[in-house]
Amino acid sequence: MDRISLGNDEFEGRNNAYVLADDTDDELALVDTGVAIDPVRQDLREGLAERGYEFADVDDIVLTHFHVDHAGLAGEIQAESDATVYVHEADAPLVAQDPDAVAAVEDRRRQLLEQWGVPAAAREELLGFFESADIEGQPAEPTPIADGDVLEVGGRSLETVHAPGHAAGLCCFETESGDEAFVGDAVLPVYTPNVGGADVRVQRPLEKYVATLERFVDREYDRVWPGHRDPIDEPTDRAETILEHHRERAETILELLGEHGPADAWTISERLFGALEGIHIIHGPGEAFAHLDHLRHEGIVAYENGRYRLQDGSLAVTDLF
Repeated sequence: MDRISLGNDEFEGRNNAYVLADDTDDELALVDTGVAIDPVRQDLREGLAERGYEFADVDDIVLTHFHVDHAGLAGEIQAESDATVYVHEADAPLVAQDPDAVAAVEDRRRQLLEQWGVPAAAREELLGFFESADIEGQPAEPTPIADGDVLEVGGRSLETVHAPGHAAGLCCFETESGDEAFVGDAVLPVYTPNVGGADVRVQRPLEKYVATLERFVDREYDRVWPGHRDPIDEPTDRAETILEHHRERAETILELLGEHGPADAWTISERLFGALEGIHIIHGPGEAFAHLDHLRHEGIVAYENGRYRLQDGSLAVTDLF
């Protein structure tokens, strides 16, 4: 698979943009684009130039999800090439930077930060990070897609496999053989994708992500191409490892509640991850919340006055994952 590795110092390690080219029909497609900052823009331009292309030659852009480290340059490339930008219908308004959709996310984020018990100083630091980052890039005019849609791009047929959890509209794109897929941040080779904080629109984020991982396991891919770092040669094993990680984290959270008593998501986050800064101010309590929310819906913990407490003292979480 033809991969351009893109610089990224802020998120989960170097991003990938995948180049799909059909010289016979002169078709060029990208899967993801990287964040809209000069070093990454230069990485992508140089990577395309090494292959004999420039932004203006791109016919199609396939986005795994709306996050800026995956979709940031899509609008800029589209402006130069008139490329079609495909993204799941749930994420299309954010890729288009629709003001109402953006405002709804910002409002939801503020509400959740307060609900999770994030201190005012940390909330201000996080909001300052978002305001100063300047990484949104140009808006694109996306073509919405849905689970099961087949895209004919770069001389390939890619089947859309909706994989929510990390983001509401995250999708994998399965190749014609069914043995491989571009998976964005659904499964990563080093880190576990954040759930809860990465997309505050997602209701019951851990439940959705667990279902995504189970669907992923069922498809039994031979190899997958993630949004960050190197390809994953044993993707089923990796997905099962991430499921086990979430089982263990849920058990740890229950042990913390048993040892220290009722707590809000921020307090649990501090006990899990320690001090947080930058984007992790939302990722940490968001991850804690995703687990606490899942445990609450399953009747293992109760939620009262902004804090979670053990419902019955049981640490049996195996059946939840």
